[in-house]
Amino acid sequence: MAGGHRGGRSTTSGAGSSLLRNIFSYRIFVSAMFTLLFVATLSIIFTTNHDSVLLPSTTKGVPSSSLNHNYIHRTFLALKSNPSRTRLDLIHKQANDHIALVNAYGSYARKLKLDNSKQLRVFEDLSRNITNLITRYSLFSTEQAIDEDVLRQFEKEVKEKVKIARQLISDAKESFDNQIKIQKLKDTIFAVNEQLTKTKKHGAFSSLIAAKSIPKSLHCLAMRLVGERLAHPEKYIDDGVKAVFENPNLYHYAIFSDNVIAASVVVNSAIKNANEPSKHVFHVVTDKMNLGAMQVWFKMRPPQNGSHVEVKAVEDYTFLNSAYVPVLRQLESASLQQFYFENRAENATKDANNLKFRNPKYLSILNHLRFYLPEMFPKLHQILFLDDDVVVQKDLTGLWKIDMDGKVNAAVETCFGSFHRYAQYMNFSHPLIREKFNPKACAWAYGMNFFDLDAWRHEKCTEEYHYWQNLNENRTLWKLGTLPPGLITFYSTTKPLDKSWHVLGLGYNPSISMDDINKAAVIHYNGNMKPWLDIAMNQFRPLWTKYVDYEMEFVQMCNFGL
Repeated sequence: MAGGHRGGRSTTSGAGSSLLRNIFSYRIFVSAMFTLLFVATLSIIFTTNHDSVLLPSTTKGVPSSSLNHNYIHRTFLALKSNPSRTRLDLIHKQANDHIALVNAYGSYARKLKLDNSKQLRVFEDLSRNITNLITRYSLFSTEQAIDEDVLRQFEKEVKEKVKIARQLISDAKESFDNQIKIQKLKDTIFAVNEQLTKTKKHGAFSSLIAAKSIPKSLHCLAMRLVGERLAHPEKYIDDGVKAVFENPNLYHYAIFSDNVIAASVVVNSAIKNANEPSKHVFHVVTDKMNLGAMQVWFKMRPPQNGSHVEVKAVEDYTFLNSAYVPVLRQLESASLQQFYFENRAENATKDANNLKFRNPKYLSILNHLRFYLPEMFPKLHQILFLDDDVVVQKDLTGLWKIDMDGKVNAAVETCFGSFHRYAQYMNFSHPLIREKFNPKACAWAYGMNFFDLDAWRHEKCTEEYHYWQNLNENRTLWKLGTLPPGLITFYSTTKPLDKSWHVLGLGYNPSISMDDINKAAVIHYNGNMKPWLDIAMNQFRPLWTKYVDYEMEFVQMCNFGL
């Protein structure tokens, strides 16, 4: 029993020892296996890196120990960061960025066409310098370690260039901003000027229409007068030529007009301010369409204080035909009719100031009768020509007492400074004009002109007018109108008058002195703002309206002036 028991204990004890040995052996086995796996993994990793870094061409003739050393060195360099390389990349990027900025500002400076070319050269030089610094990046080979001192020097130089670039850009930015503002302002000014030009042209055209259109009240007046003529023809039979109309010892006036109320104001103002009205004779010439209205007016409202009025039509002067009068022949030409009536772009006057030359009044022979005074009044020696937009404020007989010194035309000169010289009215690029006339010669005004008809006949002024009018058929010597040919015709035969005889501009200039107006013998509403129009200037209008015959029944019926 005892032996069996001891045998049992020894068996149990042997089994426990065997179990411990088995467990210990298993742990050793596992550890060994992990060690082998780790070594295998490292071997695979090292072999892959080695093959990728060292190309076959670079490994020939190189000892394996050296290859292993290089591969291990490169592997561990790649596995950890390189602060020097990062610094170099940042410096390189900063330099490149500032090169781009400098080039951009330089390009913009060229675009803006800056006057400061020195600044543009500075931009170009700075860009070139920074680019040269950038090339130093190639000195730092990826195969070599970056020398800290060289890197520090490179960084210092780049920072200096960057500082200069920033300062230059900072200074230039304000200049560019101002230049941009200036350019925008120029663009705005250009656009406004374009708009202003268009507006001026439209304004001039509208003003022309307003000035040359017949107001309803004036149209009504003319129709009433013609209606009266048709209703009572026996009252308005022409009395024929009276001896007083040809008496050279009287004071004769020539008024050419198709405006009844305007012609009546000229006659009425001259009579009321004349010292001896009975010695004044007024020759009113109109066109055939307005002849009846003019005759009825001066029959119904005959001149006061014994003065005389003769009313005739242009057609009554039979010598005024296209065979004799160049302007009538030209008015019949196809080219002039195209200029006025064809709606073509090349016919449009580009300059708004010259739009007036497309005014149809220049087609009217009434505007050119002033060049035929000696033939229209063959028995007269002197005559005073008055436009229908003037008002007489004083006795004008003093003009007949002026010594004309053999001159044909007595007129008030209009030049002051460089204004209203011959150069403004004629084409001095034409050789004929340039040869015959002085561009600085002083111009004078039509509207109140005293003519010595005997001197006119002696100087053959009408023939002179015909000569130049024929040359200007294609309008190369001057634009349409009567002042340029008048300046030419009476170039050396005009006597200047004192300015107090004739004050102009009441139809366009609001700044005329009232002292000058009050001292003037004749005031002239030349311009578009005629006193019988709604667009007239209010400060000057009463000087004209006080001579309107508002008691005339047809004036009242047509509500003129209201």
